[in-house]
Amino acid sequence: MDASHDVLPSKLEEYAPTTPDAFRPHPLRGPFNALFFTALDRYLDHLLQPHKRSLFGNLPRTVVELGPGVGANLRYLRAGTRLIAVEPNPAMHDRLRARAARARIDLELHTTGAERLDLPDASVDAVISSLVLCTVPDPVAVLTEVHRVLRPGGRYAFLEHVAAPDGTVLRRLQRAARRPWSWTFEGCSCERDLQTVVEAAGFAETTIEAYRLRSPFLPVNTQIAGVARKHN
Repeated sequence: MDASHDVLPSKLEEYAPTTPDAFRPHPLRGPFNALFFTALDRYLDHLLQPHKRSLFGNLPRTVVELGPGVGANLRYLRAGTRLIAVEPNPAMHDRLRARAARARIDLELHTTGAERLDLPDASVDAVISSLVLCTVPDPVAVLTEVHRVLRPGGRYAFLEHVAAPDGTVLRRLQRAARRPWSWTFEGCSCERDLQTVVEAAGFAETTIEAYRLRSPFLPVNTQIAGVARKHN
């Protein structure tokens, strides 16, 4: 699928605030999310493993991960991988460091937001993220940064949850749960059309699969997984 665009579609303007808010750690939500994702790590990986194994199973020795949290994706990286981890939530850091040490991952922790990566232009071959674009204030800016830091031919591999089709019961549930879900999970939105956002980000090629989880976490059961490649 050719995803090159010269002009961002007007429907994406809702995802592009003029000045993204900086991440502000919350004394309750931050520790809760670190504990939640640690406690449910094996179950969540069981749900997502088939797609993650395909996306993250053959990465280069240096990888940038946006929002690695407590390190759910470290199991897919080879020992000795240099992981540039962009994680602004300090409640995640101790668990992430400990897990990286156990996995023999060379962790380089960056605490900036993903909208402003402190990395040089065209400096890495791979960027990955899972369940991250739902939480950032400005996913368009994040993808602009991903495109900027990738070398020609580099790839962005991602797994995200998205809005269910209009008019469905699940979409109505997502809308009803929007506010409490967002507050609990650090701004996470259940209703973003992230496939359109990725396809409009200027990559030379995108391959995206839409699928549905069978889990009790109904608001996030509609998902996409894919790879976007920068032009050579």
